[in-house]
This record gives sequence, structure tokens and C-alpha cells, in this order.
Amino acid sequence: MTISVQLLGPVIALVAWTMVMWLWMYATRLPAMRAASMKPDSNAPRGEQMSSLPARVRWKADNYNHLLEQPTLFYALAISLALLGVQSPTCLLFAWAYVVLRIGHSLLQTLVNKIEIRFLLFALSNIPLFALTYMAVIALLNAPSAA
Repeated sequence: MTISVQLLGPVIALVAWTMVMWLWMYATRLPAMRAASMKPDSNAPRGEQMSSLPARVRWKADNYNHLLEQPTLFYALAISLALLGVQSPTCLLFAWAYVVLRIGHSLLQTLVNKIEIRFLLFALSNIPLFALTYMAVIALLNAPSAA
């Protein structure tokens, strides 16, 4: 298997992790809603009902939302690098580093939510993201022209 195809591994891993977080979010949210005798109200201001749930329950939903924000850049970059046929082991290492840091961020946020450490993991995850962006720009500039 070529490295460019292997770049899809971290993409699939982060998507799978996002689905784990989705399951974890509902596995904690639904029982908490039942315990609070909450009934979904489409007329309630956005987030008002959920803010009454315990913080440990809300952390899972917050993290699920975070996994649908910045990681979309990672998905676009990794898939672009794969399509460009990039064969760099360093690129693959950066992709896996990003995934590991994001999973670490998820676990920290959902279990203890120490914001200072969580921010550090978020900031560190930007290093491989910047590196992958640079590699994608270079690969695109060096790609043969279709003309």
C-alpha cells in the first residue's frame, strides 16, 4: 500500500473516533435528560435546555461539536495529499500525530475538562495541521499541469 493511500488511515480513524464520541454523547445525554425529566422543546432558545444538564454530560456534546470544526481542515488536507499522490513518510507521521492529539483532546475534555491542558493539546494539534498545509501547497505547486 502506498503512503498516499495510507494517508486515508488517519482520516478514517478520526471519523471513527468522531462516531465514538457521538455514541458517548447520546449514551450520557439521554439518561441525563430522562433523569431531569426534560422534554425537547423546539421553541426554547438554542442551548438553553442543554445548559441545565450536568457539565460532565455537556462536555461530550461540546467535544463532538469540536470534532466537526477544525478537523474538517484535516480531512480536506489529508484527502488532497492522497489525491496528489504524496509519498512522504513525514506527511503520514504528521497526519497520525494530528489524530492522536485530537483524540487526546477529546479524552481530556470529556473526562476532566482541564481547559489549560486542553488548550495546549489544541495548540499542539495545529503544528501537524500547519505542516500538512505546507506539504499540500508544495505538492500542488509541483503537480504536473493538466494543460
